[in-house]
Order: sequence, then structure tokens, then C-alpha cells
Amino acid sequence: MPRHGDTSRAVRLDSFGGPEVLTVQHVPEPQAADGQIRVRVTAAGLNPMDWIMTADAETAARFGLTLPAGFGTDYAGVVDQVGAGAHGYAIGDRVFGAALSRAVADYVVVDANGDIATGIAHHTPDNVDDHTAATLAIAGSTASAALAILNLGPDDTVLVGGAGGGVGVFAVQLARIAGAQVIGTGSSSTSDYLQSLGATPVEYGDGLVARIRALDALDALDTGPIGPITAALDLHGTDTVHAARELGVPDARICTIAAVVDGVPAANGANAAPDALGIIAHHVAAARLHVPIAATFPIQDIRAAVELQATRHVRGKVVIDLRPQP
Repeated sequence: MPRHGDTSRAVRLDSFGGPEVLTVQHVPEPQAADGQIRVRVTAAGLNPMDWIMTADAETAARFGLTLPAGFGTDYAGVVDQVGAGAHGYAIGDRVFGAALSRAVADYVVVDANGDIATGIAHHTPDNVDDHTAATLAIAGSTASAALAILNLGPDDTVLVGGAGGGVGVFAVQLARIAGAQVIGTGSSSTSDYLQSLGATPVEYGDGLVARIRALDALDALDTGPIGPITAALDLHGTDTVHAARELGVPDARICTIAAVVDGVPAANGANAAPDALGIIAHHVAAARLHVPIAATFPIQDIRAAVELQATRHVRGKVVIDLRPQP
């Protein structure tokens, strides 16, 4: 691992902006205090919120960020320091979690019993690799919180808008695990990808409602017959909300994550159940849930990684590899 004395690598920004402001810097190694653990990070997963909340000072302030700031929130790695009173962890434990806007670094320090702001850590199941574990925290928590609002079951058919995105990967598969049928919106080129996740694909855009109604008489590809839409999750804006309302879905069974619509509940990953990430990790370990990794970059290519992730057309997750290089 590249180190200069007692310093280590971290992606930092000295001004808010786009990928061009991201630099790899050598910073003092953080140390675990009482009630904290330090994690040697091996992989960090990227999310849209990473670059959205560091794009300008006003947005950053809403997340409590000040300059100089770190970057990235999802991480996975190995515990290498345990502070006094940090119960439940030992040196050498594999963990994954969230460290708000500081995960793309050789080390993160998180509270043993923290939240997203102070950092959270969960034990990584033995047969879940670190690159996959590093994608779970934000997208998995958000999907879990949204589906808890919808309370899906075998009698449901849920419309998921933006099903191929980072949160959609989890939402579609968790809905299927709950027994629901899933119709997922995306571009025409994502049809096979959405089907691989367990969704019946339908192209977004003008005429969406008509295309959904046309599915009623068809089989849902390999997922069984399609029934009337009973719930909806909008992962991008408000188009899915409007379509669901037109299809007769009550507001109480519609959820958003990226927009506020009067009468429609919104989900926030910070409100996910405490055991949500543990459950998702065990679904991954049991091969019930698959997280596609679209691309992996070394830390020095952070700008290229963020540029790719920011296109919103990536089929799967983008991961930064922080393992020591030979």
C-alpha cells in the first residue's frame, strides 16, 4: 500500500465541483478512538449521491460537509484497530458499511454503534467478496427502506421506475424475494439486463401507461403472469409516480427516493431497519441476490470512475479497488 511515513491515500477535494476537483492525496492516518474501529479499506463502491452532494457548497452543507472533504460512502475491508469499548469487532474481521463522504481512502474510522453520519460497519459473510460488499450500504439500505413502505407480498405487482440503476438492482431482486412480480422501466437497450434481474422490462417515456396495460394479457417472460399494478417505486424522478396514479395505484403504495410528491411517501436509506444490510448480505451469500459489477478502477483513476458512474447508464455498480498493488 503506498504510504509516506504515517500517511495514507485518500481521495479529497479542496473545492466543490465535478470529477475534475477530485485528487488522491496523502493524509495523516486516522486512528480509532474509544468506541471506534479502524478499517483498512480494500474496495469502495460509488453512488450518485457521492458526486451530487459534493457538486456545490449549498448541497454539501445539507449533508454537513465542509472543505477539505473526502469522497465516497460505501466501503468494505478489514478491521485493523479496535478502540476501547468497541464491542463486537476484532482485528482481522472483514466488514462493510458506510462512511459518509470519506470511504475512498486506505483507512476509515467508524463508530462501532454508529449511523451513516458517524460511520457504520457490518460483518461481511464469508462467501461475499469485498468488491460486492462495497456496493451494499447506500443502495441496499435505500431499496430496503422503500420496500418496507410498500410492504410487498406474493399478491403484488410492483412498477419500478429506473429499475436498472444502482438502487434498482436491489429493489427488483428484493421485491422478487418477497414474492412480488416486478415490471421495470428502462431504455430499450436494457431489456435483457432487467430480465436478468427478475423484472419484466418496459420502455420508459411517452406511452408508458399504454405499454404497461398491453402487458396485462402477456406472460411476464420467465417470471409468471402479470397482474394489475398494485404498487410503484420511482427511483429517478416523478414519471413513474404519475404513471402509477393513472393506473389506479393509491398514493400510500407509491414511493419515491429522488423527488418529493405531495401525498406520496419518500424513502431514505438512513431509515432502513437496523438489520436490513445484514439481511441483504446474507441474500448475496446465499446467491438469492446478485450485484453486477459494471467496472472496477484503481484509486488513481477516480475521476474516470466518477465520470462513468455519473452517466447514469452503467449496468451495475462501479467500484474503486484499494488493495495493495504488487
